[in-house]
Amino acid sequence: VQLQASGGGLVQAGGSLRLSCAASGSSFSYGMGWFRQAPGKEREFVAGISANGGVTYYADVVKGRFTISRGNAKNTVYLQLNNLKPEDTAVYYCARGKNSFHSGTYPVSSLGSYDLWGQGTLVTVSS
Repeated sequence: VQLQASGGGLVQAGGSLRLSCAASGSSFSYGMGWFRQAPGKEREFVAGISANGGVTYYADVVKGRFTISRGNAKNTVYLQLNNLKPEDTAVYYCARGKNSFHSGTYPVSSLGSYDLWGQGTLVTVSS
């Protein structure tokens, strides 16, 4: 199974982008997540979604601006980025969780909760 992230680009502050993450194999039984890493900073959690798409998780800094969702076939995960800010500039990575993420007690924001990573897509927000 491989994860392919796409949709990054250059956008002005206040603009929007939609990132996609396509899994080459079956990932419908697993939760998925998006992380980001800005230059000189650690990789941080952005959003997560359960296997059935019914439960979502967000970092406080993106709550209300970003939306994570899954495609009907559940092998594609999207991240809608609205009202972008220069501080959102980073490489965005999608990742497959180690379980379904249906339970609200699982550490979805932890890097260790994921076992498969995509190659990343760069989002640059200009002021």
